Amino acid sequence: MVINMMEVIRSLQNAKVKETVRLNDRRFRAEKGLFLIEGSRELSCALREGLSLFRIFYCEEFFRSAEEKEILHTAVARGAEAVPVTASVFQKMVYRETSFGLLGVAQQIKRRLDDISPGAAPLLIVVENIEKPGNLGAVLRSADGAGADGVIVCGRSTDLYNPNVVRASMGALFTVPVVEATAEDAVAWMKQNRIAMVATTPHAEKMYYDADLRGACAVLMGSEHEGLSGTLLQASYVKVRIPMEGRTDSLNLSAAAAVVLYEAVRQRNSEAGNRGGAA
Repeated sequence: MVINMMEVIRSLQNAKVKETVRLNDRRFRAEKGLFLIEGSRELSCALREGLSLFRIFYCEEFFRSAEEKEILHTAVARGAEAVPVTASVFQKMVYRETSFGLLGVAQQIKRRLDDISPGAAPLLIVVENIEKPGNLGAVLRSADGAGADGVIVCGRSTDLYNPNVVRASMGALFTVPVVEATAEDAVAWMKQNRIAMVATTPHAEKMYYDADLRGACAVLMGSEHEGLSGTLLQASYVKVRIPMEGRTDSLNLSAAAAVVLYEAVRQRNSEAGNRGGAA
């Protein structure tokens, strides 16, 4: 398959290159409604989940296998403009060395709360006022690993399409429904869908493993500095904490999210096993 006959871009002053570099800025991303996807693993995941790219820059010098060519061909077949660049230009456009010669530009995905489809016993995570993009990306990755049905992002949170979120999520941004909403709207939606809210706070008496996480529930987590807002705390049916045996009073947010999410997985798997044994 012939990609195109476009001349290889050699200058950082090229208009397409300059616009792409500017997409590292939040305001410009919001203005254009675009974001960057860097690396073969992330692009492969995005394409597998049905995302179409607006443009894809490539440098065959950095391809490690036939996988990169397959990703490039798939992107082009779905309408992406393929733009070849030199190694020096590519290195200036990407953040990390392990991008394997591919950088995609895609339309931002705008979801609403009603786009989450809760089943009989959905498992959700609600995060509020996350300050660090890497933390949000790691939470998404844990949510995907735990089979969560969705992630709701509230408050003064980092931009979902910050390049560090995309990178840290390792593709989970495309596999887990992620919605930005106010705390008030999130609470109203969860009440409407009869989803029990489990708030995590170091001030709780109950341990996280003593809470029943088998039914329809959402784990609520605030920032490491501020914790959860009154809106989310007051709406929760139970408050839990993770035991801290050292001298610090809390875990990193993404680590805490993984701990509680996988406790929910353990409880649910245990219940399923008990049902199977009874049969």
